[in-house]
Amino acid sequence: MTEANAPVSDVILDSLNDGVYVCDRERRIVYWSKSAERITGWTADEVVGRCCHDGVLAHVDQDGRRLCGHEFCPLHRSMVTNSASNVALTVYGLTKSGERVPMTVSVAPIHDAQGQVVGGVETFRDFSETHANLQRAKRIQTLSMEHQLPRDDRVGFASIYLPHDMVGGDYFALRALDADHYGFLLADVMGHGVAAALHTMHLSALWERNFHALTVPAEFAGLLNRELCQVVKYESFATALCGVVDAAARTVRFVSAGGPGMLLVHPDGGADQIAASGLPLGATTGADYQEEAFACAPGDALLMFTDGATEIHDASGDMLGAEGLLGTLKTMGYPRTPLNLEALQKALLNFSNGIRLADDLTLLEARFS
Repeated sequence: MTEANAPVSDVILDSLNDGVYVCDRERRIVYWSKSAERITGWTADEVVGRCCHDGVLAHVDQDGRRLCGHEFCPLHRSMVTNSASNVALTVYGLTKSGERVPMTVSVAPIHDAQGQVVGGVETFRDFSETHANLQRAKRIQTLSMEHQLPRDDRVGFASIYLPHDMVGGDYFALRALDADHYGFLLADVMGHGVAAALHTMHLSALWERNFHALTVPAEFAGLLNRELCQVVKYESFATALCGVVDAAARTVRFVSAGGPGMLLVHPDGGADQIAASGLPLGATTGADYQEEAFACAPGDALLMFTDGATEIHDASGDMLGAEGLLGTLKTMGYPRTPLNLEALQKALLNFSNGIRLADDLTLLEARFS
């Protein structure tokens, strides 16, 4: 069919600046727009009938991990969850010349007359210019998160960090205060994106200046709260956990600033939920923080996490919660086996009814010998 007598819908799609392609349930490409040709170098004749992961786009994420498996492919997730993306996703697509191009993509399922999902549509655009600026922001944020986890035969530390986008709103830090005590901070800034990431930079600066105050966790929380209130003017806040791990006594003293509770996981897989209340950092200058304490036993693992690990909903609207997180980890062999980011991400996506995880994902573990 010539361009002159092409269907109106094709003419409209071909006039868009964004690339557009449509696939069936098996992810075979059935339509490829002119802008898709321009962005990728692949012509419609070269890709229609092929699978999108068959050397055409072969998307990877910001860490170079392939997204073409069923669990991580945004287009596949859109079809199996019967939902459209509500924000653009950043991926890296393969061009015909072999280059990786940063793209923002949006996905949605396609239905037949009976309402059944029969395929999916993805729109994408070249994100190179904005991406370069975000890459610089990511490098700066990564430097603030590059904490050398302490090494101690009495307690081992591990962490998982997966930002929602190129930059994230979660922050964690861990440092030795003396030969026996380790101070920690785990915070979740309200919102996503660049604004939240800028606040994590401020938290990083506050940590560097004030971490010694963690010998008294309530005073440390109060200090951070007052400084954040001066900057954010109550327009933003951060939920947080902060405290001290005593490796010699196997005790933990901590303060909650509106953050999720913790799980104290025993060697047999049983667990105690440890909860405390407190106002988020930056919410009000008059916040009063109370210190709590508990003891651990040999083999116990203390698991701290931001709400991105628990506030995940399935197709019925049920939330995973702390117990669900622990159950998910148990299917992966935890606590006998170490935390594994990719396996946990895959399991949480399988539980969720989303195209991707809706929030930053951060876990911090202290495991006692």
